[in-house]
Amino acid sequence: MSEPKPPTPTPGDTYKGWLFKWTNYIKGYQRRWFVLSNGLLSYYRTQAEMGHTCRGTINLATANIAVEDSCNFVISNGGAQTYHLKASSEVERQRWITALELAKAKAVRMQAESDDSGDECPAVPPTSGQGGSCRNSEVQSTLRTLSSKVEDLNTCNDLIVKHGSALQRSLSELEGLRVGGDMGEKMRQVTERATLFRITSNAMINACRDFLSLAQSHSKRWQKALQVERDQRIRLEETLEQLAKQHNHLERAFRGATVLPPSFSNPALGNKGGGSGKGDASDEDDDNEFFDAMEDPAEFITVPADPKYHRRSGSNVSGISSETGMDDQSVNFDELSLASNPESPQPLELEPVRQRRTRIPDKPNYYLNLWSIMKNCIGKELSKIPMPVNFNEPLSMLQRLSEDLEYYELLDKAAKCQSSLEQMCYVAAFTVSSYSTTVHRTGKPFNPLLGETFELDRLNECGYRSLCEQVSHHPPAAAHHAMSEKGWTLRQEITLASKFRGKYLSIMPLGSIQCLFDKSNNHYSWKKVTTTVHNIIVGKLWIDQSGEIDVVNHKTGDRCHLKFAPYSYFSRDVPRKVTGVVTDKDGKAHYVLSGTWDEKMEFSRIMQSSKGENGTEGKQRTVYQTLKAKEIWRKNPLPEGAENMYFFSSLALTLNEPEEGVAPTDSRRRPDQRLMEDGRWDEANAEKQRIEEKQRSVRREREREAVKAASSPEEADTVETGTEANEVSDESAHPDNYQALWFEKFDDPVSGETLHIYKGGYWEAKDQGSWDMCPDIF
Repeated sequence: MSEPKPPTPTPGDTYKGWLFKWTNYIKGYQRRWFVLSNGLLSYYRTQAEMGHTCRGTINLATANIAVEDSCNFVISNGGAQTYHLKASSEVERQRWITALELAKAKAVRMQAESDDSGDECPAVPPTSGQGGSCRNSEVQSTLRTLSSKVEDLNTCNDLIVKHGSALQRSLSELEGLRVGGDMGEKMRQVTERATLFRITSNAMINACRDFLSLAQSHSKRWQKALQVERDQRIRLEETLEQLAKQHNHLERAFRGATVLPPSFSNPALGNKGGGSGKGDASDEDDDNEFFDAMEDPAEFITVPADPKYHRRSGSNVSGISSETGMDDQSVNFDELSLASNPESPQPLELEPVRQRRTRIPDKPNYYLNLWSIMKNCIGKELSKIPMPVNFNEPLSMLQRLSEDLEYYELLDKAAKCQSSLEQMCYVAAFTVSSYSTTVHRTGKPFNPLLGETFELDRLNECGYRSLCEQVSHHPPAAAHHAMSEKGWTLRQEITLASKFRGKYLSIMPLGSIQCLFDKSNNHYSWKKVTTTVHNIIVGKLWIDQSGEIDVVNHKTGDRCHLKFAPYSYFSRDVPRKVTGVVTDKDGKAHYVLSGTWDEKMEFSRIMQSSKGENGTEGKQRTVYQTLKAKEIWRKNPLPEGAENMYFFSSLALTLNEPEEGVAPTDSRRRPDQRLMEDGRWDEANAEKQRIEEKQRSVRREREREAVKAASSPEEADTVETGTEANEVSDESAHPDNYQALWFEKFDDPVSGETLHIYKGGYWEAKDQGSWDMCPDIF
């Protein structure tokens, strides 16, 4: 390529031009635009990037410049950064070497001047620890000298005042004297005092002259030191600006890199160390640039409310549920009312509560060739990949769905709330709590078979029971219904859309969740956020939740907007952060929620709101004045030895515990899952293949029956085409002729959504022990 040859640089000039920079062994040398200025060498992909994106910067003051051959040269600052560069010709390379050497000499000289501002240290050689304090000792000595001179000036000033007053008195007396014998004596006194005044004034003038001389002698030195500090600050600001751009690019390169360095394999370790090879680690993945969502500023700011809002009203109870003048302890009203509410269940003689298990067999350590499985999986949906149980945990997706009820107490408290806005806070906290069990759960749950069910009967222990059923296989969809004696009903239908991207796995729940309260008839609905499993190929697996949730009360119009911040390696914010604001139907904010989805949530009452400072892009952030935050939810500690038991919670350990009387389709009866829990993984893999093939056979038979029942030849041809496809693969369209056993489709007039709801009959069938209607799926 032909580029205009820049003139030979002179000291202090900014030097720019194109060079070829080594990136990696795949791309080799790539053409980059380099800029040399103020002792810093920076590079960009194009000249247009100079205003916004710097790809890397190296300080020449500490760098080594080495020539390899006729056109190649290397710049390194000791291993942290190394640039392998190539010019278009030997002449061009020499121009760059000359410019770099001149810039390096100037940078070293400026650095030396910043270390010593031009002053001489004492002639005595500094001992250990003395050299760094040379300038400080001289400044202290100068200050002591100036202080001494100021004291001299104060003394002279006092003497001048004293002798001036005496001289004034003598002159007054002289004016009142008559001409006579006393005149000579008075004149002598005036002359004597005038002489003392003159001597003192001269001393004052001399002290001022000494002070001025001393100040002038140090003025130039101080000005030079100040100029050096100013130049240092300017260079530091420019360096920080370059570093900020470089960090921004590094973060994007980190997220977009094909293979992550080992130091980035687990963000929980917080290890930011790492080395670089011949290619610069910050060199971009040009095709995968995106900005981290963590760079967005917070949508709102919370500050403590004015103390006047903390004054108690005459009746603490009467002010608790009111919308104004609410005391900061009022948030505990619902908990207090549980004890005094006459509708609360009183202690009765109950049958002994069943003791649930607290351990399962430890997870065995089996080696698995990952590449042999993953090579044909990229781009496919997770539900269509024949995964071995080595990637699983011994629970089905239906059981994982039932784990949402681990913190059912939040809904119990919400059912007792008098205010719909307070109730919204508990519902929002329940929404966040459902993710707390996933932070270490990197194993994939078993895909439920079509018609598989799971019951969770905790009526005696906790006052609720729930039922799940797999109502669709492609796409996989599960319906869940939970009902509590405390006056709430939870129902949800979750359809998973999952994609394996090679570096990470994204799981997007597409269904809806609804919660209904009997006493207030409040009807809430929300959707789940995206779950991402990172480091699929290299490094330790870790889970992140990101996205936004809108919890809506369809009866009152109240809304809670929750934001799950995605994890950022370079962010200084707390990981796994969740924030939310509860607003009424008019959009007025009443509560602020904050916390993390893996630890705890707090909420605080908003007393006043105002528009605050502008964030990025001119967006104005809201400032909320709030009362003291109260903890509304905290994660239960994991049982002892959880790291050897798939990081199961206390509830999860009991989900696959064998129980008598459950339906034949219950997940507890699934043989491959039971074998995996027992540590017999080879047998579990064989049993899993048998069950999945049995499901395919049943599905093909069901579609053959649909063909026979077709009413016209055209319909028969259409169905047979699908049948032939299914004989080859299990990835055909969803079989519409399947009818769920315990759930039915329902168009909800309140939320406007269509979902499967419980139609009844399961618990009655369990009481009677009659399961004739259940299919044989295992």
